[in-house]
Amino acid sequence: MAVPVHPEDPAPDQPQTPPPVRDFLQAARYGDLEDVQRLLAQGTSVSSQDVQGRTALHMASANGHLDVVKCLIEHGANVNMCNLEQNSPLHYAVLNAHKPVVEFLISAGANVSAINRYDRTPVDEAVSKGDVSLIECITRAAPIAEEPTNGEANGAPDHASAMEEE
Repeated sequence: MAVPVHPEDPAPDQPQTPPPVRDFLQAARYGDLEDVQRLLAQGTSVSSQDVQGRTALHMASANGHLDVVKCLIEHGANVNMCNLEQNSPLHYAVLNAHKPVVEFLISAGANVSAINRYDRTPVDEAVSKGDVSLIECITRAAPIAEEPTNGEANGAPDHASAMEEE
């Protein structure tokens, strides 16, 4: 049986994620809490990354698996670890509109002002989705001061500067 190729998977001639790490990330991606716990107990590092810099916390956050997210954070996962595109688990949770995961990540210390390589914060991603409840959830955690645009990030306010001025 052929294994489907996903656009995010590296080409065959590219470096591959080692099987133990791949298994751990897949368990998190599919919400298999039992496998995640078993692999952690067997010594898999909670900080393991694939060739794109994604962690199990990225995978669980992107797919809305709150129980796995909680387990990973309890085992020391860095809520602000970024992949190669500088997306944090919070970016992934917002992009996929997983509000309970967004709320939990924020309560665990996720940086709501993290900027990815496309100069987008989690708030920017929520705004682009038009998801008012996500926008409110994030801005409640770190209100953004209203100020003129700084001419960067498509004319959006500089959220990081606004946060520092408070």
